[in-house]
Amino acid sequence: QVQLVESGGGLVQAGDSLRLSCAASGRTFSSYAMGWFRQAPGKEREFVARDSWNGGRTYYADSVKGRFTISRDNAKNTVYLQMNTLKPEDTAVYYCAASSLGGSTFNDYRYWGQGTQVTVSS
Repeated sequence: QVQLVESGGGLVQAGDSLRLSCAASGRTFSSYAMGWFRQAPGKEREFVARDSWNGGRTYYADSVKGRFTISRDNAKNTVYLQMNTLKPEDTAVYYCAASSLGGSTFNDYRYWGQGTQVTVSS
């Protein structure tokens, strides 16, 4: 069982940066691949970024590539999403998720956090 708690969301202006954090409970955090997804009002939840279980490889949606960076600190059981050059279209609720499989789709992830709101004003 893994419990995930996101933090770090907020209201920012276009061009600003934010860093989201996701703290995980459980002693097996390092064995999970971690991902970030987002859901804007009226839209489906979409993949943003993920890593491999050892953090050695990272993958990004085209819409955030070059602006967002996923990283993890296994000693702190925490995964981060550094978001730079934010755009109004990045506005969404951001969720972190844990997967024993890896992958970039919703069904690849078994454990989910409650989400944190990111709002980017123009």
